[in-house]
Amino acid sequence: MIAIVKYNAGNIYSVYCACRRLGYEPVITDDPEQLRAADHVIFPGVGEARAAMEYLHAKTYTYANGTSESLADIIRSLRQPVLGICIGMQLMCKHSEEGDVDCLGVFDAPVERFRPTDNTLKVPQMGWNEIAAFNSESATAAGVGNRLLEGIADGSYVYYVHSYRVPVCANTIATTEYGEQYSAALHKDNFWATQFHPEKSGSVGERILKNFIENC
Repeated sequence: MIAIVKYNAGNIYSVYCACRRLGYEPVITDDPEQLRAADHVIFPGVGEARAAMEYLHAKTYTYANGTSESLADIIRSLRQPVLGICIGMQLMCKHSEEGDVDCLGVFDAPVERFRPTDNTLKVPQMGWNEIAAFNSESATAAGVGNRLLEGIADGSYVYYVHSYRVPVCANTIATTEYGEQYSAALHKDNFWATQFHPEKSGSVGERILKNFIENC
């Protein structure tokens, strides 16, 4: 089963439809049992970091034994492959300048606003841009990081809509240039993430989603 995390972010249905085009039947859910039982979890979305984190912390579950946990706790504790997309990737990082908020901390990296010195570069970045594999510590660890990018040639185009980005870090497995080089994709343990939208990136994006579901 593929579970898509249900929370206060937009664009979730687009990911659902992209999975169905590939022949899968995902479930959109915030149920802890379904999330933990899923074979793969996708954490997508378009939104604002502070509002999203406030929701993830406020959405809590109390169990029969009296213990409770938040949706943020659940996402951090997942042990199966998890794919963050766009704001999902940013929320997996340590801290975001958007709303000056602490995030899930899966990746020890900040999220910073684009500040291009080239006045021709508009913020947000909207549209198609190239990606290239990046040989970071994560990407070279037994080739695990590159499973997400198998069959994706350097220079392939993917679709972006974002005002904030993650600098290149130890978990970077792909980069994009937009006034500077930044992280297009990240990997650590069972967590993968893309700043771009694979569900809006044509055949390249479909291959990346398929790689996540079948190879990661």
